[in-house]
Amino acid sequence: MKNRPIIVGVFAVVCAFSAQAQKPPLLPEATVAALEQELSGETAKRNLEFVSRQHRTRGSRPFRIAADHIVTQAKAYGLSDAQVLEFPADGKIFYGTQRSRPGWDAEFADLWEVQEIEGKWQRTTRYASWDAMPISLAQDSESGEVTADLVDVGDGNADADYAGKDVRGKLVLTALQPGAIAEMAVGKYGAAGIVSYAQNQRTAWWGEDENLVRWGHLETFSKAKTFAFMVSLKQARQFRERLARGERIRLEAVVRAGAKPGVYSIGTATIPGSDPQLREQEIVFSCHLDHPRPGANDNASGCVTILEVARTLAKLIREGRIPPPKRTIRFVWPPEIEGTVVLLNARPAIAARIKAAVHMDMVGGGPETKAVFHVTRGPMSLPSFIFDVADAFAEFVNEQSYQFAATGQAKYPFVAPEGGKEPLRAMLSPFSMGSDHEVYMDSSWRIPSVYLNDWPDRYIHTDKDSAAMIDPTKLKRAAFIGAATGYFLANMTGEEVNAVRSIVEAGTLRRAREAFLHKSGLEGAEGESLVRAAYHYEFGQMYALFQYVNGSRIAPGEIAFENNVKLMPFLGSPPSPPRLSGDGSLVFERKLEPKGPLSVFGYDYFEDKCGMQEACRIQLPTYAGERGSGGMYAYEVLNFVDGKRTAQEIRDAVAAEFGPIPLVFVVEYLRALEKIGVIKEVKK
Repeated sequence: MKNRPIIVGVFAVVCAFSAQAQKPPLLPEATVAALEQELSGETAKRNLEFVSRQHRTRGSRPFRIAADHIVTQAKAYGLSDAQVLEFPADGKIFYGTQRSRPGWDAEFADLWEVQEIEGKWQRTTRYASWDAMPISLAQDSESGEVTADLVDVGDGNADADYAGKDVRGKLVLTALQPGAIAEMAVGKYGAAGIVSYAQNQRTAWWGEDENLVRWGHLETFSKAKTFAFMVSLKQARQFRERLARGERIRLEAVVRAGAKPGVYSIGTATIPGSDPQLREQEIVFSCHLDHPRPGANDNASGCVTILEVARTLAKLIREGRIPPPKRTIRFVWPPEIEGTVVLLNARPAIAARIKAAVHMDMVGGGPETKAVFHVTRGPMSLPSFIFDVADAFAEFVNEQSYQFAATGQAKYPFVAPEGGKEPLRAMLSPFSMGSDHEVYMDSSWRIPSVYLNDWPDRYIHTDKDSAAMIDPTKLKRAAFIGAATGYFLANMTGEEVNAVRSIVEAGTLRRAREAFLHKSGLEGAEGESLVRAAYHYEFGQMYALFQYVNGSRIAPGEIAFENNVKLMPFLGSPPSPPRLSGDGSLVFERKLEPKGPLSVFGYDYFEDKCGMQEACRIQLPTYAGERGSGGMYAYEVLNFVDGKRTAQEIRDAVAAEFGPIPLVFVVEYLRALEKIGVIKEVKK
C-alpha cells in the first residue's frame, strides 16, 4: 500500500506525456504533414500485386524477377546506387555462421490419383500442380517420377509410426512438415516421396480453414533427397478415411526441380546523406523478399512498404518539402535472415556504417487476417532509445486513427482511399525472434533494429496469404511509422537529445512499473536479478542515446544517477552484484569470427559444428522458460558474452528477460560454444 501514491504520480506523468502526443512527436509538423500526404498505400499495394505473383524462393528465376522489379522501381523513384548485389551460393561457401544454400528452382510438378478403369490405369483427380499452385510443392524438393500407393504414417517421425507398414517405394502421408520426417521415411524406410498436410503455426485460427495449403520445406542439406507435395487438411482427411476403410490409393507423382549452385540476389538503394560529418553513417530499412507465391503479407508487404518509404522520401526531398537526411538512408531487399547474414559478412564496410535499422516483416494484414500490428523492441542485451522513438510515432498514429474512426475527423487520419478506416491499435511489444532484425542485433554487429510486424496472421505461410488480404491503409500507416522513425534517426543530432530523452524517460516509467508488478511474483535472488536487469537496461538506453550523437565522448556517471532516481520509487536501489562461486565466476568473450547468430536459415551452425548427438545433449536450446523459448535463451546468452559478464551474471540477465533458468544449463551451453570456437574463456 505504501507504493500507491508513487504509482498514482507516475501514472499522472505518463498520462501527461500521452496528452502531449496529440501533437506530432520529434519531427516538425510540416514534415509529418508532408509524409502523411505523400505516402500511398495504393502505390505500395500495386507493387505488392506484382511481387506476390512471383514464387520467390532463394536463387530462383521468380526471385530475381521480383528483385529486378524492386530495383527498377527504386531507380524510377530517383534513388541512388540502386542495384542487385550477387553473392555466390553453392552449399560450401560460408558467410560467417551461414552456410550458403544453393539456389532452388522448379519447372514442373504434378500429383494425380490414378485408378484402374476398364483394365487401364488412368489419371482421375489432380491434387497438386506447380503451375496452378506452386506452394503445393515443398521447397527443396528434388526431381522424381513415381506411381505408387499412398501409406498413412501419422506424424511419421518415430519408428512406431512405421510398425507393420511397408512404405518402401511408396508415398507416405504425414501430418508434419516434410523436412521433419524425410530422414526416417525416405532415408531409413525407403519411401519414394512425401505427401504432407502440415498445418499452420498454432494460433486461435489453427486448423479452422480446412482448405488452406501450407508452405512446406525439406532440409537443404539432408542426405535423404526426395520430393514432397502439400495438400489441405480437408484433402488429407479424405485420404485417411479412404485408407482406413481399406481402399487402395495410387498416386502418380512427377517433379522436375532441384538445387544447383547459384547466387544470393540482394537488392539495395540509397538516399545519400548530406552532412559531411555524418553521411558515412547509415540508417537501414530492411525486409525479406523471398517467400512462396503469393506470400503477400509475408513478406511482399514489408518489401513494398520500405519501397514506398523510399519513393516518398526521395520525392519530398527532390521537391524541397523536407530537407535531405544528414545520414545516408539505405534500403535492402534480401532473402530472409540468410541474405542479411550474407550481406553483413560480405560487405563489412556497409555493416560498419549502420547505426540503426527499421525492419518490416508482415505489415499489411487487413481485418480478415486477424492481424495485430506490433512495434517490437530489441533484446535486453542491446538497450537503445530507438524503440521508444518508434513507439512514439506508433502511438501518434494510434491516437489519430482512433480519433478518425470514432468521430470521422482527425488532422492526420492516415487513411488510404482504397483502404479501411479502422484504428491501428499498434502494440509496443517485447523482443521476439523470427526475422532479420535478430541478425542486426546479434552481438557480432549490435545494430539496434525496430521490428514492425503483424502477429498473429490467420493466413501466414498458406495459399491464402494473397493481395486480397492486404489493406492499403495498413500499408500507409506502417510506412509512416517506419519513415518517421528512420528519417528522424537519419537527422538526429545533439539538438534533439532532450526531446528524445523525455520520450525515453516516459518509457522508463512504464517499464519500471511492469518490472515492479513482475517482481511482486518473484522471491529472493530472482527478484534481485530482475531489478539489476531493469537498471542495466534503462541506463543502457540513456547511454545509447548520448553515444549516438556524441560517439565515445560520454562519461557513464553523467547519466547513471538521474536514471536511477527515476527507477527507485518502484524498484528501490540497485541490489549488490550476485555472490560468485565455481562455474558462476567464469568469463567468456566472443571471437571476431564467425559473425552472425548460430541458428540462421536452413542451416544450424551450432548443430553442425557440435555434432547432432552432442548438440542434442545441450539442454539450453530446448529449454522452455516463462516468457521465452530455448532458442531465445541461446540467442541472448551469446549476446551477453562480452568479456566482462560472468556466467552467473549472464544467467541472471536471461532469467530476468525470459524467466528463471538453471545456471548449469547456461554454463553447459557456454562450454559448448567454446568448444566449437565461437567464444573463448577470459583467464583471470
